[in-house]
Amino acid sequence: MRDRAGPASSAVTVAEPERPQFDAIVVGAGPAGSAAALELARAGNSVALLERGPFPGAKNVYGGVVYGRILDELIPGWYDEMPVQRWITRRQTMLLDGERSMTVDFRSQNWGRAPYNGATTYRAEFDDWLAGHAQKAGAVLVPSTVATRLLCTERGRVVGVRTDRPDGDLTAKVVIACDGVNSFLAKQAGLFPGDQAEHTTLGVKETLALPARTIDERFGVSGHEGVDIEMLGCTQGIPGGGFLYTNYDTLSVGLVLGLKGLAKAGKRPEEVLAELKRHPSIQPLVRGAELVEYSAHLIPEGGYDTMPQLVGDGLLVAGDAAAMCLAAGIWLEGVNFAMGSGMYAGRAASKALTSGDLGDLRAYRTLLESSFVLADHKKLRKAPELVLSERVQQRYPGLVCDLVEGMFTVENPRPKPGVRKLLRASAKRNGVKMRELARDALTGLRSFG
Repeated sequence: MRDRAGPASSAVTVAEPERPQFDAIVVGAGPAGSAAALELARAGNSVALLERGPFPGAKNVYGGVVYGRILDELIPGWYDEMPVQRWITRRQTMLLDGERSMTVDFRSQNWGRAPYNGATTYRAEFDDWLAGHAQKAGAVLVPSTVATRLLCTERGRVVGVRTDRPDGDLTAKVVIACDGVNSFLAKQAGLFPGDQAEHTTLGVKETLALPARTIDERFGVSGHEGVDIEMLGCTQGIPGGGFLYTNYDTLSVGLVLGLKGLAKAGKRPEEVLAELKRHPSIQPLVRGAELVEYSAHLIPEGGYDTMPQLVGDGLLVAGDAAAMCLAAGIWLEGVNFAMGSGMYAGRAASKALTSGDLGDLRAYRTLLESSFVLADHKKLRKAPELVLSERVQQRYPGLVCDLVEGMFTVENPRPKPGVRKLLRASAKRNGVKMRELARDALTGLRSFG
């Protein structure tokens, strides 16, 4: 993570406002922005929550799982009111190679009871619900509005934003940038320098309609129980992975693809996705489903070492704008980190507004470091590099499938080979050196241990 920010660029220089219109402006009404606005408004601050869509969630194409522990703190009893599609009671990790696959399948009925573990939800509904809580607390929602520039004093302190509305300048004592991946505001403040393409992936998703009863039968669940499937080896050599989530009467199936790898491969993402849906392990699950939506969006997946500086003079950065998406193979999480970072940004801003000392904004990083938000990212800082490596992406799925196939193929009258012999043969067939395997296993243990 960078420790220093460069000079502000592309911001608009203005005089110090005598009476700012708001105590705080939050840009972006996604999970991070709404959590920040909720905390600020609850503390009695005047807050403007800007959203470029006609309503919160209108532009979101998310197709994953929301984990609820941070919501316990934000909105106690959230599970009695949040718009939920299905509660995840079954979690699968699948390795695909050619027409083969190997799946680790775990299920727990504990996850289907309060306080629950995670749920699938439509972001158009979830974001609107969370922003509604911020509004009830007193935040002013300003939809269909784009923040185009930061407003800064000659000394570089952020004092508001310029929007695309007529008379569109809004002033505040603090601005919180929750404007998503590749944050324009963080870049204007010099907090997010450099080309982030190497650490950015493209998420593509199809929403497929199926009757709820059919989903129950195919996935072995009932009622509002749901399944989360994460995949490796399904991206035709492009760094990334796949996913399949059950909603109540739809499926979300998609891919996350490294931008540079996708460009180098010369393939269109929908072609790679179509190939995934034809795989023998996936085709029976999606057979007969009707396509109701196709969408794509960028995801920051570089982890801890690619995050921007999080605190500027009068500015905080949270959520995807701060690259707070955990892509660590067995853990693929984003919304909970967005809500956590937004909540702590709101608390730090409230503290600074109460004390009258904007230097207190530095408490934001301290709050993040003492919580799961940065603790998990720091602990798993090497995981994205390992998970997106050529070995894990292209060679290890074949190695694992070869090994498992060899273990369960009966070749009487020949005796069964030992696991060590099978492992060496599988490694050789897939171009994996045993020292590479040992080194990666050690890295994995250090990262995930």
